[in-house]
Amino acid sequence: MKNLNVIAALLGGAAIGAALGILFAPEKGEDTRNKIAEILRKKGIKLNRSEMEDLVSEIATEIGEGAE
Repeated sequence: MKNLNVIAALLGGAAIGAALGILFAPEKGEDTRNKIAEILRKKGIKLNRSEMEDLVSEIATEIGEGAE
């Protein structure tokens, strides 16, 4: 069971790292949001602009809390 927790933590960290890489890449914000939306659409998740902004805010909050 402990090994599953470690694997889940590693996968979660990788997902957060990928999200951070996309969010802080040197591209325009609109381009980044479009890329994120396209990736989510391919996974079957559809978000409108407001939901996307909420998601970005939530990720930024999580990152800020993790840095403290």
